[in-house]
Amino acid sequence: MNKRLISTIAIIVGFLAVAFVATGKPTQQTKSKDYVPTVGILQLVTHPALDEIHRGIVAGLKTQGYSGKKVKIDYQNAQANQANLKTMSQKFTNENADLTLGIATPAALSLAKTADGNSPVILAGITDPAGSGLVKSAQRPGANITGTSGDSPLEQHLNVIKQVVPKAKKLGIIYTTSDHGGEYNAKKMAQLAKTAGYDVHMYTISTTNDMQQVAETMASQVDVVYAPQDNGVASAMKTLISITNKDNIPVIPAVNTMVKDGGVATISVSQYDIGYQAGIMAGQVLKGKDTATYPVKTITKGDVVVNLKQAKLLGLKLPANMIKTAETKGEVFK
Repeated sequence: MNKRLISTIAIIVGFLAVAFVATGKPTQQTKSKDYVPTVGILQLVTHPALDEIHRGIVAGLKTQGYSGKKVKIDYQNAQANQANLKTMSQKFTNENADLTLGIATPAALSLAKTADGNSPVILAGITDPAGSGLVKSAQRPGANITGTSGDSPLEQHLNVIKQVVPKAKKLGIIYTTSDHGGEYNAKKMAQLAKTAGYDVHMYTISTTNDMQQVAETMASQVDVVYAPQDNGVASAMKTLISITNKDNIPVIPAVNTMVKDGGVATISVSQYDIGYQAGIMAGQVLKGKDTATYPVKTITKGDVVVNLKQAKLLGLKLPANMIKTAETKGEVFK
């Protein structure tokens, strides 16, 4: 064997060794057919909407062949603790997860920061991913991040308010200061409502512990409340309803799980579908699809959801066509 051939082999071996050390795992090309990828799922907090996204992710991964012994899923729930988000994100990096999914904007931001442009991050139900700085644009994300966005049908929500509480003039909107998606939806709704002639009052909470005091103030000042797709508000929905019910103030929320917790009615985008699509995208990325050119998918189709028990409690008569649509194509809570 001549010296030139030996040198060439040495260079190739050295390159492969560096590639392995740099990533902490074999490169995509060297993975065997039996290789089992590790997928990290980071959820901000436990509440029904985010739980539905998680359930959808698992189902979506399954359609791509990643279930059972074909994948290792490491599920972590930060329970709304920022320190937990950082620790759990780092855990995925330390374990060399092949891909991570973030359920809710704070979880996605934490994963993105820890991944630092390296391992793929899939968004699951993130409002305004470009505005959050997670991607360059929805059409061309541009780096290691893509996924799904659940865009609230705000104009339809405003129409629900008009139908359910036609005489209302003062609209209260509440959101969590640390939730970019909640703030984004709240401010967009405020603009729409002002244009429609409502006297809009904005209220904020820092944590769920603030809800009772803020809700008491809000209920004394408005005719109806809009609760946007906001993780803090969704987690404290039952507290909000317990206060607004005392003053006979209806709450129109963004998603079906919040209607179940005491909201009157809404047009709800399926949280399960948001997760399901994110799971499919994760599977495609594991198979080699490039996140940089894989467009963010926005889920916008919604179903009518009503809470007949809550409407009766507040003395509201819901439009017959709204109830009929909910019964045939949507969801009804009695």
